[in-house]
Amino acid sequence: MDELEKIPEYCPVSREALEKLALYRALLLDWNARMDLTSVKEGDVAVRHFLDSLLPLAVPGLMPENARVIDVGTGAGFPGLPLAIARPDLRVTLLEAQGKRCRFLEAVIGELALENAFVINDRAENLGRMAGHREAYALAVARAVAPLNILLEYLLPFVETGGRALCWKGPAVAEETEDGAAAAILLGGVLEPFIEIGAGERKNILVPVRKTEKTVPQYPRKNGVPAKRPLKSDRK
Repeated sequence: MDELEKIPEYCPVSREALEKLALYRALLLDWNARMDLTSVKEGDVAVRHFLDSLLPLAVPGLMPENARVIDVGTGAGFPGLPLAIARPDLRVTLLEAQGKRCRFLEAVIGELALENAFVINDRAENLGRMAGHREAYALAVARAVAPLNILLEYLLPFVETGGRALCWKGPAVAEETEDGAAAAILLGGVLEPFIEIGAGERKNILVPVRKTEKTVPQYPRKNGVPAKRPLKSDRK
């Protein structure tokens, strides 16, 4: 049985979306032979990349209809491309700093004829200050990019007041929570209850952060600064 067929057991996905995910997987494996896109083996792509990316669809209300979404540090397209495939109503911007990965993403979008996915080759610190992107998205998402306090400086400047940042995390997020909560407050947000959700035998934690007020102009800081000087709790 193709592992792709297991996805509808966990998330609402149409037959057409499964067919597009199969083509996406084939393109990923083909391009991966020529460039470093993923270390995940062929048989694990469906669960470790696609199903992981689609988990928010199993949580009612987490992905609003017709939402404008930005995937920050998307890499080979996760979680943004599977979400765009499964939810054609979403308008998904894929933000990636590496040009070669952007070329791959553009190729996938073209082959799958996706009209709701767009690629931008830039850094979050730059784009998060630009009109048309700053505080312009209902949802900013990221998977396996950075510790929570650093990640929120990348994400929250993109989120409109009332929207959310959504971070994919593992059990180690408990060690990031104090600094993450402090960073959220500085950036105009507040951590919401974590959502523990399974993908087969894998367990994931989705960390939603509600944007409660505008991010002050000083954030995000210049390229590289969020990672070099992460926002921290005053108690440290």
